[in-house]
Amino acid sequence: MNRAEDRDGDTGRSFPSSPDGGERRNQALLGRVFVLIAGFAVVEIIGGILSNSLTLLADAGHMVLDAAALGLAWGALWLSGRPATASLTYGHHRVQVMAAFLNGLALALLVLWILKEAFERVLEPQAMAPVPALIVATIGLIVNLIAYRWLGHGKDNINVQAAALHVLGDLLGSLAAITAALTVHFTGWTRVDPLLALVIAAILIRGTWRVLKASGHLLLQGVPNAVSTNDLRTALAATPGVIEVHHLHVWGLTAERPVATLHARIADEADRQTVTAALKTALREGFGVAHSTIQLERGECPDCTNQPQVHEPR
Repeated sequence: MNRAEDRDGDTGRSFPSSPDGGERRNQALLGRVFVLIAGFAVVEIIGGILSNSLTLLADAGHMVLDAAALGLAWGALWLSGRPATASLTYGHHRVQVMAAFLNGLALALLVLWILKEAFERVLEPQAMAPVPALIVATIGLIVNLIAYRWLGHGKDNINVQAAALHVLGDLLGSLAAITAALTVHFTGWTRVDPLLALVIAAILIRGTWRVLKASGHLLLQGVPNAVSTNDLRTALAATPGVIEVHHLHVWGLTAERPVATLHARIADEADRQTVTAALKTALREGFGVAHSTIQLERGECPDCTNQPQVHEPR
């Protein structure tokens, strides 16, 4: 089991045991990958200009975009480590989610650009210098393999997932450039380049949707995937002294930081402090919810009597 996770023995769900430690690791990962990708993007631009290779220049533009996205995600993780303020009482953790959503949008624009360029090059093939392109693309493949391997150690964070997709696009781009350069060198058939670009776009579309869906879900205050509200409600209702649980709401500051609020109706003889401690223990140890707000009630819920009926989520 990963050191950064705990696993609940009954449900099998996993959740980070130390979000702060994981975020520091992810921040360092993104920083290293940003420097690596940005540095090679400059090399690829120079190589594309010197070799007059449009393929390399296009891939360099791809890497510049990815470097910008990596820098955005890196900065978001750094900003999320700043303390809470009077106006941002939860701190800056949600910046991570916003950055992941922006990265997803950038990926979507990138896919559209790849499709446009591919169709144009199918209709009007463009010449390329295969040998210089092959050399630079091979170096790019090695660089992207290193970056993708580094990012594989931070898969519990949606920003790192988004960054890994960007690097995957670069990795596939390097493979496509190598294949195109070899094909053009030995056969002279230049249409292979845009055709391979269409394959890359098809792979990236699925990953782009996953990033947008995950980050958009969190921005809409959706329940993190690691938490089942039905299981949570059942576990809390089984706490000694609790009669029933209602107004249960779960969302995530990030995918790794679930938050919960709830009302619990307790028995007349139950000790409020004991029940509260038991509920928080169940939330923390069973579902990874470290921050929760609990309202204990004896009798009818005041929110149900003084306000219009609130429908419980199913």
